[in-house]
Amino acid sequence: MTTHSNTPAGWYPDPHGAAQTLRYWDGAQWTEHTHAGGQAPAAPAPDARVQQQVQQQAGVAPSGAGGGTLFSEPVLVVNQKAKLIELTNEYTVFDQNGNQLGAVTEVGQSALKKILRFVSSLDQFMTHKLEIRDGYGRPQLLLTRPAKFFKSRVIVSRPDGSQVGEIVQQNVFGKINFAMNANGQQVGAIKAENWRAWNFAIVDHADNEVARITKTWEGLAKTMFTTADNYVLQIHYQLPEPLLSLVVATALTVDTALKQDSRGLG
Repeated sequence: MTTHSNTPAGWYPDPHGAAQTLRYWDGAQWTEHTHAGGQAPAAPAPDARVQQQVQQQAGVAPSGAGGGTLFSEPVLVVNQKAKLIELTNEYTVFDQNGNQLGAVTEVGQSALKKILRFVSSLDQFMTHKLEIRDGYGRPQLLLTRPAKFFKSRVIVSRPDGSQVGEIVQQNVFGKINFAMNANGQQVGAIKAENWRAWNFAIVDHADNEVARITKTWEGLAKTMFTTADNYVLQIHYQLPEPLLSLVVATALTVDTALKQDSRGLG
């Protein structure tokens, strides 16, 4: 069976042809969860490792239950799929308890672009498009980072093409800052807390902190031999639109959209 990226999450016949075996598709990729014969079980149980990542690594205390969606949870965990060589950016998104809420994947790449990513770091200067999907594989937001040389600009849109706003890099040297703009006005900002842009404070138009992004340790093996980056987003209170969508878009694509050049020549 060939499963496409727009197929809803669920149990399907093993794509490798194993008899009487089902494998779980999370909306973006095949997971390690399998089930032999019979009726398909429920979705995989919450990932306890995510709870540890939130509480012990990011230092975020358990908070009240959210609404179970990408836009109604107080904590989002963004874990990049580990790859030796990154040709397509892919992420899985969980709530604070380890339940999967959605996924992020890069779309619209040509074969030439993948070749350039394999042999060089020139892809940091090219256009990148990422699609944020819910747990059923349905697009929620589309991010476009146009080709850039020094400063990044990310355009955030709805699935129908209407624009939510833009995330615009303000400086090149030192602690990197980004403005979040909508309808011609700045509604917030993203402020890196160190020059390596590992942790970010997110503030509203009045410079009040409304959310925080913390990079978590993915383990020595992954750090040394893969491209994986993991982040935890903590939203301090329910945010209004369009600030909420811009904050979620930022957190779910922080590595590609905001710090892609940290792995390349920059």
